[in-house]
Formats: sequence, structure tokens, C-alpha cells
Amino acid sequence: MTLPPDHPPVVPPRIGVLVVNLGTPDAPDTASVRRYLRQFLSDPRVIEIPQLLWQPILRGIILNVRPRKSAHAYQQVWTDDGSPLAAITRAQANALKGRFGPGVTVDYAMRYGKPAIVDRLRAMKDAGCDRILIAPLYPQYCAATTATANDEAFRELGRMRWQPALRTLPPYHDDPVYIAALKDSLTEGLAGLDFEPDAIVASFHGMPKRTLMLGDPYHCQCQKTARLLSEAMGRPLTVAFQSRFGPAEWLGPPTDKTLEELPGKGAKKVVVFAPGFSADCLETLEEVAMQGRESFIEAGGTHFAYLPCLNDSAIGMAMLERLIGRELEGWVRPA
Repeated sequence: MTLPPDHPPVVPPRIGVLVVNLGTPDAPDTASVRRYLRQFLSDPRVIEIPQLLWQPILRGIILNVRPRKSAHAYQQVWTDDGSPLAAITRAQANALKGRFGPGVTVDYAMRYGKPAIVDRLRAMKDAGCDRILIAPLYPQYCAATTATANDEAFRELGRMRWQPALRTLPPYHDDPVYIAALKDSLTEGLAGLDFEPDAIVASFHGMPKRTLMLGDPYHCQCQKTARLLSEAMGRPLTVAFQSRFGPAEWLGPPTDKTLEELPGKGAKKVVVFAPGFSADCLETLEEVAMQGRESFIEAGGTHFAYLPCLNDSAIGMAMLERLIGRELEGWVRPA
């Protein structure tokens, strides 16, 4: 069929996969961190306080105090490729390219900061993607992570006249593929150590306890992940929650307090890993691997090791390929 001369250009249809992670400042300086925190901490999914009460606190106190301290922390982990979280998420997306066939475009975005979800979704649509899988890389579901990433994608669809079909990657906290990947990665990491740990700490990102009371499944899914992994490993895991913020009661026990207390309980050799993070970031590399080590040694510990997240390792990428490939069924025919 010959199109009329004034017909808009027609792009061959494709399928899109957009992997999404939390976000990061553009640079490890105070101004960049302030912009990032303003966006992050203004999200009502993250701070569930009425904005009329929260914004004066955010703008009058937090954004005048926290950015400098956070910028210093980012400087401790910044790399030649930029923020570890951004660099690893980009590497994950690149490693997935070509794994689902020639008709599938794989890209990545950040919920806060760049590249933005709305920009990458629009680019995918312009490139002909009429079916898009949004894949938030959060194994455990939380409204402050998974939901807000999906919210942003749905908002962008609301601005489109011609919307693509959309799917979202569900949480995979108890998926056998995920548990097996954690087991293989943890086993590999333990085998590379020069000591046998007295305790293995699974450190998950913390959330206010109020989120559990409101029905958020995050805490329960973290506990289930740890239980299934402990059963698969045949050894106990100590579950803790990190990154507390503000005066509210948070999920516990806290990772920092746990590490300070372990030597007094006879566990002087410890391994920490972060199964709730798909990619290493400020919270794992600076808060746990640096601050956590220091606290543990000062408390009387003798051996400390932080084992990296799945990141873009062969184990991690094989897991993501299977999880994402499963969600593309019906859109992509098996090879």
C-alpha cells in the first residue's frame, strides 16, 4: 500500500525492555546531590507525609544540610564511569542487548536523575516500540521503589496519544531463579575468602515500620528471600536493615547496630551481602563496605568482607535474562 505524501512516517514495530533503577546525582558535588535529593525526597511514594508539612522541612533544613555530607560519601565511591549504580545499570542493559532477538530494544533509566524514565520511554516509542516491558530491578516489592517507577511510566503513557502496550516486571523475591543466583554468587564469594565467617549478614535497605503497618509487603518479602536462601545454603543468615533516615521507627534490626554487636556475641569474622540490591551503589559500597567495616572492627571484629551484588556478573545476567525473557513470552517467539 502506498502512503499519501502527507502521511506521518511509519516506523517498523519493535519491542522494548526498559530496566529501571533508583537513581543517582549527575556528579559527586553538593549542587548535584541537592538536585537529586530534591527530586527523590519530594516523591510522595518515598516520603509519606503531607507535602504542606514536609516541603518546608525538606527545603528549609534537609536540602541545606544533607547534600554536602552525601556529596562527600559519593566521592568515596565515584568511578571513572561515574556513579557505580548508573555504571552498573548501564552495563546490565548493554549485556542484555541481543539476548531476546533482533526485534527487541533494551535500554535503561533511572527513577530519579538521568536518564529519566519519561525520556527513554519516549525514545523507545519514537523508535517503533509498540510493546514495552518496564523492568524495575527490585527483587522485593515496595511502594517507594517498584511502585514509583511504574507510576512514572504510567504518567508518561497518560501524555501519549498513541500508547504502546505496557507490561511490568513483577517482584521476584522468592523466584527459584533469583534464589539460585544468590546462592551461586554467595557460594562463589565465600570460596574466595581467606577466612571462614562466624556470621553472614543479609543487609536489606530499610523502610519506615509504618509502611509495614500500611500493608506494604517489603518486609515480609525480604524475610522470605533470606529464609529461602538460608535453606538453599544450608546455613543461617542474620537479617538486618540499613539506611535509616529521620526520627521515625524503621524496620529492624539495624545493620550498623548488628555489626557493632556481633563481636560481643562471639562472631568476630563476618561477611555482609545485600540481596535486595540489584547493583552496588552508595548504600552498599560506602555505608556497608566502608562504614560497616569500620564499626565492626572498632567493636572487636577481626575479619570483615563485603560481597558484591549480582551486578552485571555472568550469574546475575543469566538470571535477568530468564526473568525478563519469561515476561516477554507471547511478544517474543522462542528462538
